[in-house]
Amino acid sequence: MSNPILFGAAYSVYTRTARLALAEKGVDYRFDEVDIFAPGGPPAAHLERHPFGKIPAFEHDGLRLYETAAICRYVDEAFDGPALQPATPAGRAVMAQAIGICDSYLYRAGVWDIYVERLRVPARGGTSDEAKIATAIPTVRKALSELARLSADRPFIAGPVLSLADLHAYPMLTLLRLAPEGSDLMTGTPAIESWHQRMTARASSVKTRFAVE
Repeated sequence: MSNPILFGAAYSVYTRTARLALAEKGVDYRFDEVDIFAPGGPPAAHLERHPFGKIPAFEHDGLRLYETAAICRYVDEAFDGPALQPATPAGRAVMAQAIGICDSYLYRAGVWDIYVERLRVPARGGTSDEAKIATAIPTVRKALSELARLSADRPFIAGPVLSLADLHAYPMLTLLRLAPEGSDLMTGTPAIESWHQRMTARASSVKTRFAVE
């Protein structure tokens, strides 16, 4: 069995989720960086792997995958190492719901409408869209509240042990927390703030740190 290849970018939250899963499982893999924002768009070779031109994409022993949830589930089930999905149907349902919250509500509002608007847009010489940031705050607050409720005072979002839900949420919340509004939202949700501190200390998180952290 050959080592898998992950195609993505170190700055991408979804690429980092896949990297976290590989690190938690102890999988040796090759990481090929792809710039989907290069002039002219994603490289043609990448469009063959991911017809929508996004990241990450994944290859292993003739299998090609895209979509982070599919990649992470395959990594968990195909390789040895600690299980990254709860053992019970209820636990897996909570995990799936938490991932859905991240994808449907947290990512756009927290990463693009708060982090990117507050920090990346000015860094590129632009002006933050204050209305966009203000509109995003209630959505992010609700998402954090729901993730805290799902954790039910347990150490991790979907139960007493780490799962793919934690690996999905962590990169998004790490970028969110860099913006002042995001930091306030995180500290205003103590269960998630404590969870984030525990996640930040994990070896997989240290190994995959964003350059902006």
